[in-house]
Amino acid sequence: MAALLSVADALTRVLEHARPLPAEEAPLADAVGRVLAYALKARRTQPPADVSAMDGYAVRSADVANRPARLKVVGEVAAGRPFSRAIGPGEAARIFTGGVMPPGSDTVVVQENVSRDGDQVEINEATSKGRHVRLQGLDFKAGETLIAAGHRLTGRDLTLAAGMNHPFVPVHRRPKIVLFATGDELVPPGTEPGPGQIVSSNPFALAALARGEGATVEDLGIVGDRLDDTIAAVQRARQGGADILVTTGGASVGDHDLVQKAFAAEGMTLSFWRLALRPGRPLMHGRLGGMDVLGLPGNPVSAFVCGFLFLAPLIRRLAGRNDLMPPVESAILGCDLPANNERADYMRATLKNTPQGPVVTPFPIQDSSMMVPLAKADCLLVREPFEAAANAGSACTIMRLDR
Repeated sequence: MAALLSVADALTRVLEHARPLPAEEAPLADAVGRVLAYALKARRTQPPADVSAMDGYAVRSADVANRPARLKVVGEVAAGRPFSRAIGPGEAARIFTGGVMPPGSDTVVVQENVSRDGDQVEINEATSKGRHVRLQGLDFKAGETLIAAGHRLTGRDLTLAAGMNHPFVPVHRRPKIVLFATGDELVPPGTEPGPGQIVSSNPFALAALARGEGATVEDLGIVGDRLDDTIAAVQRARQGGADILVTTGGASVGDHDLVQKAFAAEGMTLSFWRLALRPGRPLMHGRLGGMDVLGLPGNPVSAFVCGFLFLAPLIRRLAGRNDLMPPVESAILGCDLPANNERADYMRATLKNTPQGPVVTPFPIQDSSMMVPLAKADCLLVREPFEAAANAGSACTIMRLDR
């Protein structure tokens, strides 16, 4: 029997043909977490003119060089309401934060340092030239490149983009994911299962994972164990413009495992279908035209772990991201573990912060059908193929979940 493909080699094959999707103009409200396809330049200068940083009085610094200084108030400046008259010797203008500095003025005296009587103000505190003035272009100037292509946009970036006067930004299109679950034994949640039936759960975790990575998701529901129905679901995904088709269950080669047969009938180029991975050995990947295909195992834990390790990085690549894999961290093993076999093991585990560092403890039963440990897990404890037995307190490697 041929050696099982390693997780690293499988991921290389999954990503081999993946490229960032074409750009589209997205409104700022729909751009957070998405990746800029082109660099973003400022369309304006900010501030567009010298403005006051405080509430107070706009003055000429020469007039307040000697104190006390007594000046005449000749007008008022509010944000959005400039005062065009020039400030002459011995004059001042009442000004509020964000107000444009009147011609002739170069300094703001804060209101707390001024005594006013009618149109006269007396200034007793020292104020240096340019004090409390935001100079034109202090933040950025028109034409400056402020956000680079390939950058994943945060909320802070959107503040900047809006200030640059961009209502839309060029980002890579969201990957479209189509998924369906296979198996005559499956029924939707809320249905009373009949003899031998179980409730379908995989699509919900996978759809949430995909949406969390920025993809759009269409769920085709449950497809029974009939080749024609499976082929029809595959065709529907292709016709709907899916970038990635995800199936759960039926990816092996049993008499009732029809997914591979359906993909073969449609002309899929198979990349692999068995991995040195626990959970998730019967994982299939291929290409069907321009669509990636991931056939995930039917057990809930296997489906999620395979989605975490392969679907999420593929979505990230299509979305234009460079951080494809979740970070691998070091932790302290909380219990003894036996030697591992030929398959990489991704054990569901809890994580506890201690003064010595994070301590990770895998659940005692690692069955791939068990949803409770999966839901309670904080991380995956990663064990390499043929890793030696390890004692509690030794170093280990983890991947955090839900970060």
